[in-house]
Order: sequence, then C-alpha cells, then structure tokens
Amino acid sequence: MAKTERELREDIVEIGRLVFQKGWVAANDGNITIRLDEERILCTPTGVSKGMMKPDDLIICDYEGNKLEGRLERTSEIAMHMTIYKMRDDIMSVVHAHPPTATGFASAGRELNKALLPEVIIGLGCVPTASYGLPGTPALTDPMLPLIPKYDALLLANHGAVAYGKDVWQAFFRMETVEHFARIAFVAEMLGGAKALPKAEVDKLFDSRTRYGVRSKATPVPGCPTTAEDYTGGAVGASGEEGFYVTRGELIAMVEEAVRAREEKR
Repeated sequence: MAKTERELREDIVEIGRLVFQKGWVAANDGNITIRLDEERILCTPTGVSKGMMKPDDLIICDYEGNKLEGRLERTSEIAMHMTIYKMRDDIMSVVHAHPPTATGFASAGRELNKALLPEVIIGLGCVPTASYGLPGTPALTDPMLPLIPKYDALLLANHGAVAYGKDVWQAFFRMETVEHFARIAFVAEMLGGAKALPKAEVDKLFDSRTRYGVRSKATPVPGCPTTAEDYTGGAVGASGEEGFYVTRGELIAMVEEAVRAREEKR
C-alpha cells in the first residue's frame, strides 16, 4: 500500500535526523525530496537544520521548482532534484548531503571508481564525480547530465554527493554506502594503496545482481569501476578524464623532488 503524504513527510524528517546525526551536513546544509505524483515534489525547506525539521516544515513544489504549498521557502538547489526526476522516471526520492570523506574525494577531484568492495560493485557499480558548478545554477546540473542516466549516486566536485532511489530510504542507504566506501578507500590508501579486484571477478559481481535482486543503472565500462588490469596504465574514469596512478613510493619521491626544486629556486 502506498504511503500517505503525512507518512512521507515523517520519512523525510527521520532521514534528515539521521543525516544530521551522522555528520553528513552542518548547519542548514543538504536537501531531501520525494516525488509525490506527476505534478508535485515534497521538499525540505531552506534555512532549517535537517536534524530539527518537523513534518509541517516541508513544502510542495511543481516540477519547475515553484512552491505550491508551505509556509517556508524551497531550497536553492531544487533544480538538481528536478533534473534527476525528469531524467529518471524510476526515481522517487533524492538525497543531497556533504558526507565528509566522500566530499573530500570530490574536493580532490577523485572518483570513487576503484573495484574494491563486492557490495559497492553490485549495488552502485562505481561513483563518478561531476565537475564543479555553482550551486543553485545550471552550472551545477550541466556536468551531471551525462552521468544521471547511468549511475545511482554521484560525487559533486568541491560540493558533496547526491544519491537517489525508488524511495527515500533507498536514496539514504545509497548515500550511506557512498560515505562508507569513501572511508574504506581512504584508509586503504593510507595503508599503502587499495588493491583493485581483477576484471573477471568484477564481471561475476555484475552478473550476480539478478541473483541478489539488485537493480542498478550502472554497467561496467572502462574505468568505472577500475579493475586490477587498469592499473597497468592510465585508466579513463566515468567523467571521461584519464586517471594518473602511482605507487606510494613513487608519490613520496615526486613530492620530495618538488620540494628540492622549490628550495633550489630560493
């Protein structure tokens, strides 16, 4: 049975509380939406902490982002949500937040595209990074356009992350997976470099989706996810940019050489 609008409002409030408690947002950051029907979107308001919202704080917008109902104002980033809904008729909810580790990858211009964890490969494939655009403007959504149809979660360069799904809980869990993946990838790099799975194993994981009842738009493409074989040379990421990979020892040597060169110029 479909949920009532009141129940959906309560879901958004609960998700907002979880996002806040996990430290994925600060102050009034982030936004959450649910598709109510073909004409209306339920949205979090601007200027309200996601951990302190009440069901009646939420507003209703049309698909152009215009407010239809509610005493508060809509988020300035509503266009990002509307773009996803218009491009993906299978999506019923969108969650945007700034989870620290994933946002660190986004701010470094890094994709979460390494074939490390079976659960991530099955559930998301990989998480590409959309180039930076000014929040609240078309410059934010334009770099997302080629990625939205093919992936269920994205990093937003120097901004944060967005995840979407068949309901607000799936969107939230996908965001949770993105941040969990980012934390593991970061720790692995600090320990000397994560070891990607070989292509044959990645192909098996993609093939297992049917067995696990997982539906995802992401399919294996060169560079997303990157496999062990990709690290014999430059791999191309989902955004189309060629990656550059070095060992930990090579990176240290490069840094030391740069420091020496700078000292010689003084």
